[in-house]
Amino acid sequence: MKQVKLFDDFYQFNSGSDFIPITFNQYLLLGSEPLLVHTGSIDQTKELLPKIKDLLGSQQLSYIFVSHFESDECGGLGFLLEHYPQAKTICSEITARQLKGFGITHEIIIKKPNETLETDDCQLNFIAYPSEMHLWEGLLVMEEKRGIFFSADLFIRMGNITDPIVDSKWAEEVKSITDQNIPSSSAREALQSTLLNLPVRYVALGHGPFLKVQ
Repeated sequence: MKQVKLFDDFYQFNSGSDFIPITFNQYLLLGSEPLLVHTGSIDQTKELLPKIKDLLGSQQLSYIFVSHFESDECGGLGFLLEHYPQAKTICSEITARQLKGFGITHEIIIKKPNETLETDDCQLNFIAYPSEMHLWEGLLVMEEKRGIFFSADLFIRMGNITDPIVDSKWAEEVKSITDQNIPSSSAREALQSTLLNLPVRYVALGHGPFLKVQ
């Protein structure tokens, strides 16, 4: 697992796959209330944990954001919460139900689209994400203070990460969303309309490099 310092208070962790040419990313935003975006699978979380502990030091992890219920987004959540039991998981209502069904009963903050969460360090704006083939309601999130959009599986770049930060054009990224990403034309068009109006400066991909919007 590689650790990449993107900003002074913001890190990406990425690891490859033995089966397909793709990376799996997690992100840590430091500050007075540190936020982790995704845990990775259980094996990835076991690699991630010592890196988080080193960056946090004596500080506790405050929040863990889970965009949707899938192993590379939250497979290691239970393990991580054993080490940071006070951390609050942020997710959609459907994801929360799935987590509780797997025995994760720590505090969960359920958010709906267009709701926000503000801390001393960041302002999170949540966006509807009809994720996966069943179109279960997940969440995407925009960190307004830095202009970072966390895209989960919406935009995927195959291959290993050679350049940690890559230039991109936001309108082209949004236009690239297809039936493979969201298999509902009405849901896809509604999301694209929402995304085009966001003040995005960076895109934190779930799979691929960190994008700097031109």
